[in-house]
Amino acid sequence: MTPKYIPRLLLVMGLILSSCLGAFSENKQLPTIVILATGGTIAGAAGSGTQASYKSGAVTIDAMLAAIPGIKDLAKIKGEQISNVGSQDMTVHIMLTLGKRINALLAQKEVDGIVVTHGTDTLEETAFFLNLLVKSAKPVVMVGSMRPSTAVSADGPLNLYNAIGVAIDPNSRGRGVLVVMNDWIHGAHSLTKTSTTAVQTFMSPLRGLVGISSYGKNDFYNNPHWKHTTASEFETANISTLPRVDILYAYAGMPPDLIDASVAGGAKGIVIAGVGNGNMNRASLEAAARAAKKGIVVVRSSRVATGSVGRNVEVNDDELNLVASDELNPQKARILLMLALLKTRTTADIQSLFYTY
Repeated sequence: MTPKYIPRLLLVMGLILSSCLGAFSENKQLPTIVILATGGTIAGAAGSGTQASYKSGAVTIDAMLAAIPGIKDLAKIKGEQISNVGSQDMTVHIMLTLGKRINALLAQKEVDGIVVTHGTDTLEETAFFLNLLVKSAKPVVMVGSMRPSTAVSADGPLNLYNAIGVAIDPNSRGRGVLVVMNDWIHGAHSLTKTSTTAVQTFMSPLRGLVGISSYGKNDFYNNPHWKHTTASEFETANISTLPRVDILYAYAGMPPDLIDASVAGGAKGIVIAGVGNGNMNRASLEAAARAAKKGIVVVRSSRVATGSVGRNVEVNDDELNLVASDELNPQKARILLMLALLKTRTTADIQSLFYTY
């Protein structure tokens, strides 16, 4: 080849390479994320941007996604409306429906992760429920907001953007169900709501954060070690309801007939939101022991915000046949107990579950 043709050849090769790279870029597949919407404040709307009152679950998932710039650059998004309720109206039926849908979607090869939009009032309960029932290591990320979508400085859009950023992150795999709120990444086992109105309402006081998320970029520095998702023994594929478990709040002078009424009402399990280290007065402790003799599982949790409830500390759990909740707060203790009661177990078996999950 003569030298005069070399520049022309290089130009042609460059054009071909540029064309190929352009085609590759256009055909590059973004991860597929399915957003399952359940309602809540993140889908709420108010009459103005500065009023405190609002209606939960007033905005559809499509409208929420349309309000977030750049979201289509993160992932291929699909949305489904599972329910549209304030999370104070979340039910076991909706939780079961949600869990079954997540498992069905994650079994599909083309689905890379799930994001669930949810109200904050009961978000920690649904998160823990899913943590015990999802049968995949693929990311499942829950997200909510403390301000409705119409509010001045609404927190929902960025929370949802960050949640999708966590869901597409390979480092999210195998960490169980995660919750993303206000730039923080929590594990389902440990987080709890701590403020009625503050944007930074969720904390993980005992085990700390799993990581942080900032505009879709994540930094992970903690891996929840409790059993969850693919390691969980719980299965609800053919279950349409769960056993009734009540939560009773302990206080000075608590009457024992609250426990008796719960038993008479058909509860199969009772969680006591006890004072201090899961304690209750003598009369209520005697009522709890009577319930346990009837086959009702009684779990001692605590109304205190942090700390664990120890077995056989101030209460002789062995003698009274009671269960100590360890680190689980009353609302999460109820979730675990409902699932535990799907099969016949001894009190010792159930106590072991509280140490494991």
